[in-house]
Amino acid sequence: MNNDVGARQAPPMPGRADRWTLPDLDAAVLRCRAQNARGIRCILDVLGEYAQSERQARGNLERSSAAIAAIDERALDASLTVKMTAIGALVDQKAAHESLLQLCGEAHARGVGFEVDMEGRGLVETTVEAAVACARQGLPVTLALQTSLDRTAEDLERILDSGIRPRLVKGAYGGNAVDLEEVRRRFRGLAAGLLDRGVAFSTGTHDPDLVAWLAQSPVGLVEFGFLMGLADETKLRLAGEGRAVAEYVPFGEQAAAYVARREAYIAGLAVEGRGPVP
Repeated sequence: MNNDVGARQAPPMPGRADRWTLPDLDAAVLRCRAQNARGIRCILDVLGEYAQSERQARGNLERSSAAIAAIDERALDASLTVKMTAIGALVDQKAAHESLLQLCGEAHARGVGFEVDMEGRGLVETTVEAAVACARQGLPVTLALQTSLDRTAEDLERILDSGIRPRLVKGAYGGNAVDLEEVRRRFRGLAAGLLDRGVAFSTGTHDPDLVAWLAQSPVGLVEFGFLMGLADETKLRLAGEGRAVAEYVPFGEQAAAYVARREAYIAGLAVEGRGPVP
């Protein structure tokens, strides 16, 4: 598809309450359809992290299943991503692992991509274990890894050995490295290692320097991931260059924690005198 033509013919973006999230699955489907017409796939996220009860976790599980079904039935170019705390990791880790396997199996049966988000340091091991458990059952999965953590280089090799696709992010939950330049250095080092080996991977960064550096890599190895509400010009430009581009699309009423991290990220860049890619 010629991206310039696709952009002109794409349906208009649906309205939203704010720049970061959408209210419900219907709005997310509309957003995804519009972005697909622009050559951009979507990663749908059912908001609801830090579930404190079995009832909340069960509700998030049901909404995630509904999102998988919608992606399939609407023939969207999209995947679903899940946070372990949304499906009950703070309530019952064993049950949360079982729920993740259930969702991963549902996605695979419908031919829908499945991803797992990474959260705070105390949840890294259980999240990696759950993703590896999916891979052991032959279920394709992508796992986010935060380059701000000391353990990430080891985790990266572990998930690659399991056949899991990595999504490299700098990390919004706080890590061992707090200096942003050090986090960038770690990100670049891990990404360079993957590029040198010809390993395909996804990213999630709005850092102008990292995006420009990654854009020098061979087409087909890197998927550029961006948040809804940021980098709209860059998404279209990269898609027009034949790059794989994905937009992270969160939806639902439980948006407070997600929005707080986004605002903290923008504020942190401002302290450096920097901004995200346009």
